[in-house]
Amino acid sequence: MTTITQGAALRIALAARVLEGVDVRQFTQWVVKKLGLPVNENKLSGLTVTDLKQALSAEETVETSIETDVDMEALKLAVRYLWGEDVDQDDSLPAVEAYAEGDMPGSLRVAVASNTDENLDGHFGSALRFLIYQLSKDEIRLVAVRPTLEADLAEDKNAARAALIGDCQIVYVQSVGGPAAAKIVRAGVHPMKYPQTGPAREVIARLQSILDAPPPWLAKILGVEAQSLARFAEEEEEADA
Repeated sequence: MTTITQGAALRIALAARVLEGVDVRQFTQWVVKKLGLPVNENKLSGLTVTDLKQALSAEETVETSIETDVDMEALKLAVRYLWGEDVDQDDSLPAVEAYAEGDMPGSLRVAVASNTDENLDGHFGSALRFLIYQLSKDEIRLVAVRPTLEADLAEDKNAARAALIGDCQIVYVQSVGGPAAAKIVRAGVHPMKYPQTGPAREVIARLQSILDAPPPWLAKILGVEAQSLARFAEEEEEADA
C-alpha cells in the first residue's frame, strides 16, 4: 500500500523547501506523526499555519518539534503548498502515458531528475521526482512519475534514490556527487550529467537520435556492438580474405 500518495509527496517536499532551515526528512516525519498513514492530499488540506508554527517551536514534544526560525510569510506559503493551491498552478505532475511490458520491443528505460513540470532541472540528491521514460528508436513515452520523498526518509537517501530508478538503464541529472554516482552505478544505472535546464523530452530525443549508431558506452547498455567496433571487425575480415 502506498503510504504517501504522489500528489501529497510533491506538496510536502515543496512546503519543506520554502521553510528555510527545515530538513525534508524531519518535516515529513512530523507530517506523518501529525496525520497518520497513509498521507494523502485530503489529509494535507486540514493542516494550518498554527500547526506549522507549533511544529517549528518548542510547543510540541522533542520527538516532533523542528527548531528553526521561519517567518510568517514562509509559513503561509508552505501551507498553500500543502493545500495544493500553488502546486497545481506551478508544479503540476505531467500526465503519464499508458504502457505495458512488451509495448516497445528493444526499448530503453530512462530516468530524468525533475523539479517542475516535464523538465530536466533537478540534482540527483535533491530533485522532487524522477520522470521515467520508455525510449525506442521511434517513440518516447512517459511511463511513470516517481516522487523522491519516501526515499529521503531512508537512512541512506542516495542509495534509496538509486533503488527508486533501479529499473532504468540511464538517469539524467543536472549534477551528482561522486559517492552518489557510485551508488547509482551499483544499482545498474548509468548516470548522465546534463547541467542545462530544459524540456526532458528534448534531452531524451538527443539520446534517441544515436540509437541507430550507438557509441560504445550506449552499445554496452543496449547489449549490441558499437558501430565503431563493427566497422573494425569488417575491416579485419576484409584483411583476412
